[in-house]
Amino acid sequence: MTLSFLIPFFNAIFAVMSSFEKLRLSKQLQIAVSNAGYFQPTGLQSTIFSRINGGQDLVAVSGEGAGKSTALVLAALNKLKQTEEIAPRILIMVSSQERGEELIQQFELLNRNKSLRIYGLFNNGPTLDAQVLELTDGVDIVVAMPDRARSAYLKLGLNLNKLQLFAVDDADEIVANGLQLPVAELGRSVPKAQNLIFSSVYHGKIARMLSYFMEEFDVIEVDNLEQKDVPCVEQILYTVPNFKTKLNLLNLLLEDREVFDKVLVVVGSKFTAETVYKMLNPKEELVDVYTFRCIEFSENNIENLADFEQMPQRRVLIVSEEDLPDLETSNIPFLMFFDIPDHQNNFIQKVVLKNEKQEDQLALCLVTDLELGTIQKIEQELGLRMNRMDLPEDLYVETESKKKKVEKEEEDDPTRGGAFHEKKAKNTKTANIKPSERYKKHK
Repeated sequence: MTLSFLIPFFNAIFAVMSSFEKLRLSKQLQIAVSNAGYFQPTGLQSTIFSRINGGQDLVAVSGEGAGKSTALVLAALNKLKQTEEIAPRILIMVSSQERGEELIQQFELLNRNKSLRIYGLFNNGPTLDAQVLELTDGVDIVVAMPDRARSAYLKLGLNLNKLQLFAVDDADEIVANGLQLPVAELGRSVPKAQNLIFSSVYHGKIARMLSYFMEEFDVIEVDNLEQKDVPCVEQILYTVPNFKTKLNLLNLLLEDREVFDKVLVVVGSKFTAETVYKMLNPKEELVDVYTFRCIEFSENNIENLADFEQMPQRRVLIVSEEDLPDLETSNIPFLMFFDIPDHQNNFIQKVVLKNEKQEDQLALCLVTDLELGTIQKIEQELGLRMNRMDLPEDLYVETESKKKKVEKEEEDDPTRGGAFHEKKAKNTKTANIKPSERYKKHK
C-alpha cells in the first residue's frame, strides 16, 4: 500500500518549519506553529526576532493582524530552558483580564512542554491571598494585570529576582486604561531582564512610562496596513497633547471664516457639546455658531439639519455622537471630528463616499495621544492612512498648570512645518473652490 498521498501534507509541514526556523525557534516550537496552522512569519515577526534572540530591549509597533501577540508568546517560550525555578521567569503585563485570558490560550496552543506552569494574575477570581499562595508554590510564566501584579509584589508574593523577560502587551491600551504607573514600578523593580514592549501605536505617554525602567531600546515600527479599494473623503489628522490644546486648536481653525464657511463639529457627548459651544461663543453673541438638539444650554439651537444647510449665516454646527448616525452630512463641506466616535463605524459611515458631490468634502480629526489607537483601527478598516499635519505655529499648547505659547525658536524650526492658515487677501474669491482646495490654498 502506497502512502504517496501524504507527501504534499509532509511537504507543507517541512516548509512551515523551514520558514519559522529562520526565526531561530526551537524544534518544538517549529512543530507547534505548524500544528497551529501558522504557515509563514509575519513581517513584524521576521523583523524583530533576530533582535529578540540577541537579548535586545525592544518596542515593536504595528497594527492589528501583525502577529504581535504570537510573537510575544513565541519569544517567551523560546527563551525558557528546562531548568525549573520556583520564581517566575516570564512576566507579561496585559491591559485587561479578557486580553490576558486570550494570551494564556495562545500559550496553551503553542506550548508543547506540558510541565510549564502558566498563571493568570487578574483582579476577578481568587482572592489576592489565594493568588499569592499559587505564586509562591512555583510558576514559570505570569500573565497579569499591572495593578494586581503590583499588589502581589507588595505582599511579597511575586518574586521578580529570577525574571528573564519582562513584557508589556498592548502598551497603548495599558496607558489608555491608566495602568502605566504599576507597569513602571514593576519594571523598575526587576533586577535584570530583557524588556519587550508591543503596541499598536507609539506616542509620548508610552515613552514616558518606559523611561522609568528602560534606558536604551529600539523602536521598530512595521506598517501592516492592507490597502483596500474603499473610496473616502480626504482625511486630515492633527495630534495634540491634551484636551485644552484641542479646544485651542478648534478655536484657531474656526477663526478662518473664509476657509471654514460651513462646518459640522462632532463631539462625543452633550457635555462636551456644551463645553465647545461656550468656548466658541462665550457670550452667546455670535449668530454663526449653533448646536444640534441641545436646547437645554444653547439659545442658538436647531432641531433639523436642513435649517443649518440652507442658512448661510449659520456657519458652525456642534453635534454629539449620539445624534450623528441619523444625519445625512454629505452636503456639508467640512466635517471636523473634535472627538473620534467611540463606535468607529459612526466615523467610517461619514467618510466613505456615497455620491460624487462628497468628493469635495474634507474631514479633519483632532486627537490626543490616547485616541491614536482608535485612529489606527479606523485606518486598518479603511485601508488608508490619514494625512498627518503639523500643528499651527501660533497655537497655544496647554501644559498641566498653565498655557504655554510655542517658543519662537521652535516656530522657526523647519522640521515643524509652517502654519497652515496663513491669511490671504480678504477679497479672495473662494465660493467656487472645493473645500479641500480652499484648505490647501490657505495652508
